[in-house]
Amino acid sequence: MNGPHQVIDPGDPRVEVFRDVRDRDLRGREGLFMAESELVLRRLLATPHRLHSLLLSQGKFDQLEPMLSALPDSVPVHVASLDLLGHVAGFHVHRGVLAAGVRPEASDLELDAALGHLRKTERCTLLLAEGITNVDNMGSLFRNAAALGVDGVVLDPSCCDPLYRKSIRVAMGHVFTVPWAEISSAPGAWEDALRRLRSEWGCTLFAAECGEGAIPAWDVPWPGRCGLLVGSEGDGVSKTALAACDAMMEIPMHGDVPSVNVASAAAICLYERMRSDQARG
Repeated sequence: MNGPHQVIDPGDPRVEVFRDVRDRDLRGREGLFMAESELVLRRLLATPHRLHSLLLSQGKFDQLEPMLSALPDSVPVHVASLDLLGHVAGFHVHRGVLAAGVRPEASDLELDAALGHLRKTERCTLLLAEGITNVDNMGSLFRNAAALGVDGVVLDPSCCDPLYRKSIRVAMGHVFTVPWAEISSAPGAWEDALRRLRSEWGCTLFAAECGEGAIPAWDVPWPGRCGLLVGSEGDGVSKTALAACDAMMEIPMHGDVPSVNVASAAAICLYERMRSDQARG
């Protein structure tokens, strides 16, 4: 680490990338993403090549200095008062940590590039998401994936950005620990990816959806290689994606409640997958 660089002027050009964070969350950031909180930064520090620069309060720098000392000089570390940090960012950063990271190239997020290492493994669990546009749900899906043994996440082109700041925070940084792929928006690419996962990757695909013939989650005969497909809160799994799956699985509800939140549903189904594995030993 070369520094830290003390920042006393809110107009300091060295911290320009951190300026007006909320507005830039909406407009995008030229190949970068923004993350916050100490826990998220600790996960990012495990992959320092992802980091562009840091803006920290003095207290957080003092606390994290032993870990930061291993950073390459190419990652500048800026330190400012909490008030100045909030002035630059445009909101009160009460956690005292902002990290700018380098977004992966689109080619790195293609199915084979991002998850190809799973193609020949004996066991594989994938979480597939279609139409997830709520950033809280996206973050929760990644946190659940990390907690419940998912090897990789596959997102359809209509999903929201997992690297949105709030999604990263809700995921507790697990968008950096669980590998993920984004399917392109080319016509038919999503359905083609689902078919490839079945035919070329040998994955049995289960759609989390209610309907005739759906198997209760606790009765699903989980194979060694499988994927769980979840859909949007309103529309569920699309008909074309459903047709590309091997079977439907459902979570029988109590009383007159028709369903649970998509992240909760994914967690329940993935827990059943994990429990099935443990029962087999």
